[in-house]
Amino acid sequence: MSDPKKKLSPAEIAGAKLTGWEQRDETIVATFRTGDFAAGLEFTNRIGAAAEDADHHPDILLSYPQVQVTLWSHDVGGLTSRDVRMARKISQLAAEAGIETV
Repeated sequence: MSDPKKKLSPAEIAGAKLTGWEQRDETIVATFRTGDFAAGLEFTNRIGAAAEDADHHPDILLSYPQVQVTLWSHDVGGLTSRDVRMARKISQLAAEAGIETV
């Protein structure tokens, strides 16, 4: 799972054991319960900063009272190790903020 341009199989994604993330076709999706819009916005900004650092950008839907994050590697049309790393980083940010997945 080290080649960032290699499309991962469903078995490889399942083997990554991404808690709170669900594979949907060629994406992985997690919904985080933030409780209110302000907390969701702050969490979204933290995700954005991490995405900029990694140069790998998720799709983010901010609504009251949750944030939904969708990851996939647009350049390969599927999931790669970059998505797994970003999912783990986002889950870490959520845990640090006391935010749980739905």
